[in-house]
Amino acid sequence: MSKRAISHNRSQAASDKQLYTEIHSILNESQIKLIITRKRVKNINFRLKPNQLLVSAPNYISDEDLIVVLSKRLNWVIDQHATILKRLKYQGQTSDADLNSPQPVKLWGESQGLIMDDEQRIAYYRNQLQNVMPELFQKWQPIVGKIAKQTRIKKMSTRWGSCNIRARRVWLSVYLPAYPLQCTEYVIVHELCHLHQANHSPAFWYEVKRSMPDYKQWHDMLAGKSGVVD
Repeated sequence: MSKRAISHNRSQAASDKQLYTEIHSILNESQIKLIITRKRVKNINFRLKPNQLLVSAPNYISDEDLIVVLSKRLNWVIDQHATILKRLKYQGQTSDADLNSPQPVKLWGESQGLIMDDEQRIAYYRNQLQNVMPELFQKWQPIVGKIAKQTRIKKMSTRWGSCNIRARRVWLSVYLPAYPLQCTEYVIVHELCHLHQANHSPAFWYEVKRSMPDYKQWHDMLAGKSGVVD
């Protein structure tokens, strides 16, 4: 290798290191901890949680390429993180004083002209969700091709749903009725598809798209509110 090539490589490495340091600094200012793991995956995957950005990167991706991708997603990460924190505050997760703070209520994305505290909202949303769940699961289970043995509702702060594969149990967030009904349908499809594929592999997303071709619209709407659909 020529001296010029060596010099260029060192310069590039120094530039990458500086950019990586800047990314860390920007995220730290927003109180976001960056955690990168190398895995046997095909794509770079981002998972944003309160005060955490989890990045899974393929083993074959170079540090330089990873840093470029990270830099391009920074604005999105910071904006969405702010949304997550606002949603947690709305749900009463910040302090006891905020917990019972009266808030306007929406049902299936539409304002209801009601003001409720967190306890009242949970009871109201739980009742509304219980009313539609049997029909929605009956609608989507034949389409997905999988049946949940148990369906339950839970107060979840950072997830819209979850699936216990072994028990074939699907949980839905009690806060889903605040958003359009299609969002709840998407979460049901998402969790049922985990009975086909336990992870978020391309095969999993193939099942989601096959079952619900317009899923991305509702996925993105919920991702803008919480960042996580497990």
